Amino acid sequence: MNPRVVVIGAGVVGSALADELTERGWTDVTVVDQGPLFTPGGSSSHAPGLVFQTNPSKTMTELASYTVAKLSGLTLDGQWCFRQVGGLEVATTEARLHDLRRKHGLATSWGVEGALLDPAECAALHPLLSAEKILGGFHVPTDGLAKAVRAVEAQARRAIGRGARFLGGHTVTGVAQQGGRVTGVETDQGVIPADVVVCAAGFWGPRVGEMAGLTIPLLPLAHQYAKTGPVPTMAGVNDLVLEASRPILRHQDQDLYYREHGDRIGIGYYGHRPMPADLGNLGAAMPSVLDFTAEDFAPAWTASVDLMPGLAATSVEEGMNGIFSFTADGFPLIGEHRDLAGFWVAEAVWVTHSAGVARALAQWLVDGQPGIDLHEADLHRFEQVQLAPDYVEERARQNFIEVYDIVHPLQPMERPRPLRTSPFHARQQDLGAVFLEGAGWERPYWYTANPPAPDLPARDDWSARYWSPIAATEARITRERVAMYDMTPLKRLEVSGPGALDFLQYLTTNNLDKSVGSVTYTLMLGFDGGIRSDLTVARLGPQVFQVGANGPLDEDWMRRHAPDTVQIRDITGGTCCIGLWGPLARHVLQPLTRTDFSHEAVRYFRAQRAFIGEVPVTAMRLSYVGELGWEIYTSADLGLRLWDTLWEAGLAHGIIAAGRSAFNSLRLEKGYRSWGTDMTTEHDPVSAGLEFAVRMDKGDFIGRAALSTVAKQRRLTCLTLDDPAAVVMGKEPVYAGGAPVGYVTSASYGYTIGRTVAYAWLPAALSVPGTTVDVEYFGERLPATVAAEPLFDPKMERIRR
Repeated sequence: MNPRVVVIGAGVVGSALADELTERGWTDVTVVDQGPLFTPGGSSSHAPGLVFQTNPSKTMTELASYTVAKLSGLTLDGQWCFRQVGGLEVATTEARLHDLRRKHGLATSWGVEGALLDPAECAALHPLLSAEKILGGFHVPTDGLAKAVRAVEAQARRAIGRGARFLGGHTVTGVAQQGGRVTGVETDQGVIPADVVVCAAGFWGPRVGEMAGLTIPLLPLAHQYAKTGPVPTMAGVNDLVLEASRPILRHQDQDLYYREHGDRIGIGYYGHRPMPADLGNLGAAMPSVLDFTAEDFAPAWTASVDLMPGLAATSVEEGMNGIFSFTADGFPLIGEHRDLAGFWVAEAVWVTHSAGVARALAQWLVDGQPGIDLHEADLHRFEQVQLAPDYVEERARQNFIEVYDIVHPLQPMERPRPLRTSPFHARQQDLGAVFLEGAGWERPYWYTANPPAPDLPARDDWSARYWSPIAATEARITRERVAMYDMTPLKRLEVSGPGALDFLQYLTTNNLDKSVGSVTYTLMLGFDGGIRSDLTVARLGPQVFQVGANGPLDEDWMRRHAPDTVQIRDITGGTCCIGLWGPLARHVLQPLTRTDFSHEAVRYFRAQRAFIGEVPVTAMRLSYVGELGWEIYTSADLGLRLWDTLWEAGLAHGIIAAGRSAFNSLRLEKGYRSWGTDMTTEHDPVSAGLEFAVRMDKGDFIGRAALSTVAKQRRLTCLTLDDPAAVVMGKEPVYAGGAPVGYVTSASYGYTIGRTVAYAWLPAALSVPGTTVDVEYFGERLPATVAAEPLFDPKMERIRR
């Protein structure tokens, strides 16, 4: 029997989900909303409906592309739900023009066709544009305009035709639950029984989440949208049925976008001050629409007339401040409540991605897997500190401000900082650390106490941002002497208790049934065989393990599958770690301890408890940079003492502190993967080059059954750029025979090998060493060659000595 599903929210997400679920045979679906159908008053009821597909995120692009494909095939009583008028982004500055070349590369990487246009070509597509005011544009013919309210009703009607119910005028007052599972939804009209509840309530989501004991970290913010009066030059261009025929338009240099409304122009504006909405003080008829504040819109009108002089013949006749949901990182919130089975969330989803999110969630519910990598949008991706209301508001405000900014992939948020610091922070500041930020942690990328390397090729402005030639010095000294790396921000979990070994054996791919002191690199897979994460697991006792994880999603997955006898404890904040690496690492470490750290005593991938000076540590002989050394762990209260002890002993050996910029270069030279960048749930171990971490003969584990059926059509492939001066950053398209064939994941200049190293997903036939390809970087094709990996120390002689 199919489960009873109640969806809270009859907007564009809720209706799309009902459509997707009923199409898959789950027909006992009820959609409830406090407002009238099919304009219940949420963001969907007023959304301008512009769908631009290109995004730095592959996932977000794929969600948008499915939305385009689905809505393009929908009509409502003969009226269109999506007009594929195309999308046009124009540049009025050199920086924006440069960025449009990058966007064209992103679109190509993710399979979206587009073209770079000169000013005359832009004006031909959209005659209101002044060609003299722009430098060029980026055109995607498959972008377009969604009629959100029509799309809501069209999808709802299809779902109703398959058995779904839509109930307007039902205010949700509670989430019924028993024994850790949802049992229904309480409304002012009575209780609706349910086995599955999905919160798709838009900016009301946090309130519904509270009813289920769940933090839904989003901030409702008002965004200005206005309509002009009739534009004389548009008379007769569009009829009332078609409404729009020219491309939707973005003028991101001024935080503006435009769409046609017959002979009028709609103007959206992100350049005003952030305006958080007070949910307790919204109107009843259309709560998502606030009064228009004309003074905030004044700069937008000036910039619009400058870009499109024909608008001077008209004026703004109406406007609104419409509420949308923003999150701390700009991604949606999708997933199941960990502590209340059956309660799911699909929040902070705009029209652009609505059908894509609905399909992924429907597949997740029906098939157990979403069919797409959703780690960037997973509800549980945030650390606990990132759920603080003040943090959510601060970051969401900044995301609103930066919606149309040119944001570098390494660019950190500026506030609230510093938030999470390692015990070494004061020493790092003394050494001139340049900090970037991730998951709230301050992360040193290089230290100004170290000199810059003098012999590097010149970099372009983009790749030189958040980079320093000091990184080359730090990488070289790591290879030649010894360096200390702060590894504290890496998540650490302690898994213990009766059955801990059996639990981890079932959860991961490698064999962990080894002696105490063993350290094992292993993978966690989904039931479909996709890589959910890679872990380093140290067996510190018969049933005590320290797990080096990638983030909160790993902890979430573990907790969902752990038996009651197993305890999982996040020990990250109470501990710290120094990576001591380089050919002289043993010279630094051994005199500080009475424990034998010779190669024979502590071999590679072994852990050893010891005292370093007065500091009790767990030293794991691992190396993510391809050099001799240890990850050395201790409690946070002793971290500063550990740093000082190692530092003072290392001065005689030329020790330095080194940052993540050098670290990334060294790990790519060694061919070490980074989960979430090089591989995700969409990739299997063999294709990712990680088959060595899978032991099919050890017994059953999650994903094992699926591995034999996975087709290895693409492989993660090592490339080196032929030009020693060329640099790429990641996410660039790869070409072979003049056609796009894949995309770059990670890339960095390899200071040891003297050229850029890039990893890319390519067809298996092109993954043969010696194959030549091109990587497109800001419109320029850079020759590259497939290389055998690892590039550095393939016999592992430097690590095992």
